[in-house]
Amino acid sequence: MATCRCPEPAQCHHRPLLSTAKGYPKLHDRPRPAPGSVLAEVAAILCLTGPMAGAGILFYMRSLVSMVFLGRLGQLPLAGGSLALGFANITGYSVLSGLAGGMDPVCGQAFGAGRTDLLRTALRRTVLLLLAASVPIAMLWVAMNRVLVSAGQDPDIAATAYAYILCCLPDLVLQCFLHPIRIYLRAQSVTLPLTYGAAAALLLHVPINFLLVSVLGLGVRGVALGGVWTNLNFLLFLVAYVYLRGMYGTHDDDGAKKGASVAAPPAEEVEEEGAKEWWSLVRLCAHSCMSVCLEWWWYEIMVLLCGVLIDPKAAVASMGVLIQTTSLIYIFPHSLGCAVSTRVGHELGARRPERARLVARVGLGLGAALGLVACAFAVSVRGVWARMFTTDEAILKLAAAALPLLGMAELGNCPQTAGCGVLRGSARPGKAARINVSAFYGVGMPVALALAFWAPGLDFRGMWGGMLAAQLVCAALMLRAVLGTDWAEQTERARQLTGGRGDGFDVVGIVDEDKTSHAEAAKAEVGNTLFIVADCVIASSGDGTRTRFMDDLHPRFIRYRFSFFFISFFSFL
Repeated sequence: MATCRCPEPAQCHHRPLLSTAKGYPKLHDRPRPAPGSVLAEVAAILCLTGPMAGAGILFYMRSLVSMVFLGRLGQLPLAGGSLALGFANITGYSVLSGLAGGMDPVCGQAFGAGRTDLLRTALRRTVLLLLAASVPIAMLWVAMNRVLVSAGQDPDIAATAYAYILCCLPDLVLQCFLHPIRIYLRAQSVTLPLTYGAAAALLLHVPINFLLVSVLGLGVRGVALGGVWTNLNFLLFLVAYVYLRGMYGTHDDDGAKKGASVAAPPAEEVEEEGAKEWWSLVRLCAHSCMSVCLEWWWYEIMVLLCGVLIDPKAAVASMGVLIQTTSLIYIFPHSLGCAVSTRVGHELGARRPERARLVARVGLGLGAALGLVACAFAVSVRGVWARMFTTDEAILKLAAAALPLLGMAELGNCPQTAGCGVLRGSARPGKAARINVSAFYGVGMPVALALAFWAPGLDFRGMWGGMLAAQLVCAALMLRAVLGTDWAEQTERARQLTGGRGDGFDVVGIVDEDKTSHAEAAKAEVGNTLFIVADCVIASSGDGTRTRFMDDLHPRFIRYRFSFFFISFFSFL
C-alpha cells in the first residue's frame, strides 16, 4: 500500500491505494502442504534436485574449459590427452567414485536416525578404503606407457598420454577425500556450500589453465595439473566449511547419552564387531562400485564398437556428440536420483516406512515426467543440435537419425535413475548391480550388436537401438524392484545399520537384500516405535545455510568428457 507522509498521521484522512482484504492471508501465512503428503514430498525432492542440477552444470562447464585448452595444443596433445583421460576414467575415477557410493546409505540412514557419530565413522573408514584402493590404481597408471605400447598404440600418443596421467596421480588422493566429503555433507542436507565450491572452482579453473598452459608452456601436463589444482581448491573449500561450521567435532550428544547408559563391552567383542562392520562397509562399497562401473564401461564399449562400423570416423564422432548431449541431459535425472536416495535414507533411518514408500513413488513419478521432457527436447533439436559441434554432413546425418532414439532412451533412463536412487538409499546397491548386468549386458549389448552389424541399413542407429533396449529393460526391472519393496523390512535393516555403538555402525545383523527373515518382526515394531527425529521434509525451511540439494557427481559425468576426446583420438588414427 502507499505510505502516508502527513506530519500528523493520527489526523490523516488519506486511504491506502491498495487495501489488504481480510479474506486474503499474507503469503507466509498461507497453509503449506502437510508433512508426509505428496505435495510436500514433491517440494522436498525438487528443493534438493534443483540446486544439485545447477552444481552439475557448473562442473560440466569446467570440463569444457579443459577440453578447449587441450584442443588448442594440437593433434598429438589432444589425442594423448584423450587416451589418458579414457584410461584414467576406466581404471581409476570410476572405481573410486563407485566405492565411495557405499557410504551413501550408511550416512543417509544414520542422519535420519539422529546418529551423527555414525556419519563421522563412515567418512573416516571410506577415506581409508579409497586410499587403499588408490595404491594399485597408481601402480597401474605408472605402468601405463608399457601397457599401451604392448597393446599396439602409437608410441608418440602413448608417451603423451603417459605424461598426462603421471600429472594426474595427485588427483587420486584428492578424489579419495572429495567423494566421501561430498556424500558426508549431502547426507546432512548441507549442500549449498557444494554449489559455492563448484562455482569458485570454475572461476579459478580458467586462470589456472591459462597460467600453466599458455604462460608456463607446460602443454598437456599443464592441463592435467590444472584439473588437479582445481580439485584441490574445491577440497580446501569444503574442508574449511566443515571445520568452521563445526560439523566434524568429537562431541556427540546422542552417542554420549547412549554411552552413559550402556556398559563398555569387552575388548574382544569390540574388535570382532569392528571387523564385521568393516566387512559390511566393504561389501556395500563393492556392490556400489559394480553398479557404477558396469554402466560406465558399457558406454565406453559402445564408443569402441563404433570404430568398426561402415564409416568409423563419422560414427565415432557422432557418438561423441551424442554422448556429450546425453551427459548434459543426465545431470537432471542424476540430481533427482541423489535427492531420492537422500530422502529415502532419511525416512528409513527415522523409522518411517510409509514415508519412504511415498518418497520412492514420488521419485519414480518425477523421473517419468523428466523423461518426457528429455525425450521432447532430444526430438525437437535433432536437426540443429549437432551443428554446434561440427559441419561435417556425414556426422550431422548420423546424429540427426540417432537423436530420436536417444530421446526415447531417456524415457527409460530418467525413471530408472530415480529407482537406482531408491535402491541406493535403502542400502541395496547389489540389486542395482544385478539389474545393470541384466539390462546392459544381457539385453542391450546383444541387441546393439545384432542391429548394428546384421540388420540391413541400421548400422549406427542399431547401436542406439541397443541403448534404447537396455534403458527400457533397466527401467522395467528397476520399477519392479522398487514397487515390490517390503518397506517394513527395509526399516528393520536400517535400524540394524544405525543401531550400533557410539563409535561405529553396527551392521552385523543385516540380512541379505533378497531375504525376508526380519519382515514380520519389523512390521510389529515399526507401528509402536517411539523414535523421534527432526522432520526431514524441508520445503518450508528458511535457513539459507541448510538449503538441501546434493552434489555427488555421478561418474558418468566424467565419462563423457573422455568420450568427446575419443572422437579426435580415433580421427587422428
